[in-house]
Amino acid sequence: MKLDIYQADAFTSKVFGGNPAALVPLDEWLPDQTLLNIAIENNLSETAFTVPQGDKYHLRWFTPGGEVQLCGHATLATAYIMFEELDYEGDVITFSTLSGDLFVHKTNIGLMMDFPIWEREEIDTPEYVIKAFGKEPIAYFKGNDDMAVFDDPTFIRRLQPDLSALKDGNARGVLVTAPGDEHYDFISRAFFPKLCIDEDPVTGSAHCILTPYWAQRLNKNKLVAHQASKRGGDLLCELKGDRVEITGQAAMYMKGEIYV
Repeated sequence: MKLDIYQADAFTSKVFGGNPAALVPLDEWLPDQTLLNIAIENNLSETAFTVPQGDKYHLRWFTPGGEVQLCGHATLATAYIMFEELDYEGDVITFSTLSGDLFVHKTNIGLMMDFPIWEREEIDTPEYVIKAFGKEPIAYFKGNDDMAVFDDPTFIRRLQPDLSALKDGNARGVLVTAPGDEHYDFISRAFFPKLCIDEDPVTGSAHCILTPYWAQRLNKNKLVAHQASKRGGDLLCELKGDRVEITGQAAMYMKGEIYV
């Protein structure tokens, strides 16, 4: 079987930045193991798959370690490819996902994703997290992914965590964050060794928990965020009730065919 495949870099205006994601558009679903095998073969943090569903598209995301419930950068890349390469008509795409309906709007500053917020609960910092980061955060929250808050952006930028300690822990992934420097309200990084992703370059879904926290702490709903990985990426985030609007750009890298 021959399938089309596309790859774009999300949360960047130029290739080789942001976070790469692949899209494989389908007419109908293939077995889950085939989807996982494609994701493993691609060896990207996310491979997205779509199937038309009335006036929506059913969207699923797979890491090399398995399916996930929500992925921001692959949603952004998917929408960008649909608008730019697959001739999608209209300015809004609705995706049916494991996290409910998600909406991506074409705007004059990029693609805006409308996502649900992620609830958080402050807890004592687990010992494995302190071991992994070599320092206890000023606050620690349990959520879909855990979030460790520090007070120094330089610490975040220079951090080289003990990934084996994180992999042995309970959290699916751990986000680290601190107040911003230069032009940013806050910065972050994201580590997912349990999903076979040591560090995710730019994580849209992470901002579903980061944005509500920083909006409350900074007393502002519109925030400029930076994910300080090696590739790096910028995100415009706005808290609107129980939703987060995340805006970013993308750049096309590759299109081709795969055989499964």
